[in-house]
Amino acid sequence: MSMTASRRDTAPAAVATVLVAGALAALLVRVALRSGQGQDWDDSAMRTVVAGRDAQLTLLSVLGYVSIGAILAVAVGCAVVALMRGRPRIGAAAAAVLLGANLTTQVLKETVLDRPDFGLGTLNSLPSGHTTVVASAVGAALLVAPGVLRPLVALAGGFATTLTGASTIVAGWHRPADVMAALAVSLIWTALVAAVIHGPRHPVRGTFIAAVAGCVGGLAFLVAVGVRPAYGWVGFTQASLVLGTVTAVTAAFVVAAAAVSPSE
Repeated sequence: MSMTASRRDTAPAAVATVLVAGALAALLVRVALRSGQGQDWDDSAMRTVVAGRDAQLTLLSVLGYVSIGAILAVAVGCAVVALMRGRPRIGAAAAAVLLGANLTTQVLKETVLDRPDFGLGTLNSLPSGHTTVVASAVGAALLVAPGVLRPLVALAGGFATTLTGASTIVAGWHRPADVMAALAVSLIWTALVAAVIHGPRHPVRGTFIAAVAGCVGGLAFLVAVGVRPAYGWVGFTQASLVLGTVTAVTAAFVVAAAAVSPSE
């Protein structure tokens, strides 16, 4: 993103982002959860990528760091940064993103949403809790980070979110729609909170490139540790489409979360 001379308020963009992310979440529920064809597509997509024993152990080790403790650590870190910047309000905003997104995901998955029986199992796993933990942490961090550090946060956040979301698919824990729904929930909360605490925004040069580079780096890491198409070269196109889509949606999430984060 390039620097601009104008001072634009984040609220309109944040509200529009909430609506778009909400529509995406509703579409995912309607197609991937409530239709037999959608369930079949989602299940088939999950099975397009596999990993050998060593790669599985590596990915499970990564997923093992995603926990309630990680949420608390991020919340404390955001609070410290906010206080150091003399802006306790954004520390509270970051906490709201973390709490709101993760509670929403758990309530949706465990209470609100059900998975109709189309012969593919009735245990609902949408949205992904692991992906929500990491994505909400990225949204919270982008809210509190000063402009000069936002490209770095976008880079690290894109890498971590792509790695986590894709790893849950490779491990067979979640379907692609679960991951994308978690990104939508996290973006809704990030944008909603950004609209409430609205302020001027100066697009920071390099944020878009950093976000994309981080996401591509996460995908490259998966390939490097041994993630492969389940059906060899025959399934290369399908596996690439699944992982590429998850990577692209993750990049869009990071870019959008950075775009709605106000700066002063």
